[in-house]
Amino acid sequence: MSRTKLLENIKAKKSFLCVGLDTDRSRIPQHFRNEPDAIFAFNKAIIDATAPYAIAFKPNTAFYEAEGIEGWASLQKTIHYIKQQYPDILVIADAKRGDIGNTSASYARAFFDLLGADAITVAPYMGFDSVSPFLAHNDKWTILLAATSNAGSADFQQRADATGHKFYELVVRKACDWAGPDQLMFVVGATKPAELAALRKLAPDYFFLVPGVGAQGGSLAEVADNAMNKSCGVLVNASRSIIYASDGDDFALAAAAEALKLQQEMAVLLNKYGII
Repeated sequence: MSRTKLLENIKAKKSFLCVGLDTDRSRIPQHFRNEPDAIFAFNKAIIDATAPYAIAFKPNTAFYEAEGIEGWASLQKTIHYIKQQYPDILVIADAKRGDIGNTSASYARAFFDLLGADAITVAPYMGFDSVSPFLAHNDKWTILLAATSNAGSADFQQRADATGHKFYELVVRKACDWAGPDQLMFVVGATKPAELAALRKLAPDYFFLVPGVGAQGGSLAEVADNAMNKSCGVLVNASRSIIYASDGDDFALAAAAEALKLQQEMAVLLNKYGII
């Protein structure tokens, strides 16, 4: 999935929506419980319902890893289904990996080569040698954690050095030397508008993956105001507010309605900023 193709899809769908597939077995509608692979069956229904409005799908791998071997099989089938049925939709493995040398290289092979994801989230704390094995896959995206929305982000990310630069700014400054905006993205939380604005100045051409709109209370308009660039430059993720919009038999219709609502708001913003 090239940057050019991603931008084309945003304009064609008038959307920059990423649907998070944080599939928790305990929250799957009851009628799926007798399916041979309940998680995949649920995902498939959500994918089909929301694909007309989505630019990306983002399975959070923790929910699948917690299911053991069966969970990995569900994850693999989910990614394969998206790639086969909706090849123009970006698949992000939200794995938050990060280690050095052969360990990161093995993570990259697992998620890019074996599972077939287009992108992976990576924790950059260990520096370039922990990120470079992912960047070695030139046709894939590496998405670095930059400024997250959780309360604990204050422990490290918000700390400033002697020059007044915060740690998350140092991460982005340095990472921009590692790869260009056709290969690297950054995670910046929707509930951190000041960080969005600061990082947009540091990385004007890079895509930001922005979680936190929906159930976490982030404002789509604030994200656009602070982070959108001349070619959009943002992928806004919504997970629980879409996939758990209903726990009844109408769950897929409810998910589609919620995704459509966000897409319509996004179309207005894309028009406002002259992107479509």
